[in-house]
Amino acid sequence: MDKNLTWVISERVKRTIDNLRRNNISAYNVQTCEQAIEKIMELVKDGSTVSVGGSMTLFDAGIIDHLRSGRYNFLDRYAEGLTPEDIKDIYRKSFSADAYFTSSNAITESGELFNVDGNGNRVAAMIYGPDKVIVIAGVNKIVKDEQQAMERLRSTAAPANARRLSRKTPCAELGYCTNCNRPDRICNDYVLIKKQPANDRMHVIIIDKELGY
Repeated sequence: MDKNLTWVISERVKRTIDNLRRNNISAYNVQTCEQAIEKIMELVKDGSTVSVGGSMTLFDAGIIDHLRSGRYNFLDRYAEGLTPEDIKDIYRKSFSADAYFTSSNAITESGELFNVDGNGNRVAAMIYGPDKVIVIAGVNKIVKDEQQAMERLRSTAAPANARRLSRKTPCAELGYCTNCNRPDRICNDYVLIKKQPANDRMHVIIIDKELGY
């Protein structure tokens, strides 16, 4: 990558991290996925009960494989052979997890986390329940403000996720959001996290890569 563009991205990351910290959200910048995992091992003790929200970033960054290593008690929503009732049970148990891992649909430079869910289990756990929430994000998730966060959702995250999940929605065919009213709609619960009331609960790790949707 051109050094001048690298500098622009680096400054954007620095602003975002500074503002996350002002909002009582611990934030870190690492260059590689391996370094992100090293940070996770600092934050989460061996034997901890951990769970995850739906996220392609966690797969791309190798976080799911790390959680499956046997180091933790992993409530694995992606395990083979789970029934819908099993998955619902994992969602509910996740609220009492020691650490909850997820990504974010967008992170504003002012230090806010913007997320949209289909049934709300991910954003609900981010807001309340698990002792720690660890957000893993690539630099592609950083946007200027709430308006750009919504645009990112409508033009990138929602269409890509709807297609991945084989949903029968216009965005899965057109590649952009039409604010549909289809039964398969995945954009139902909109949550903007502006600040954290508790110290050391939410941690954001920004990796110098493009990850997820």
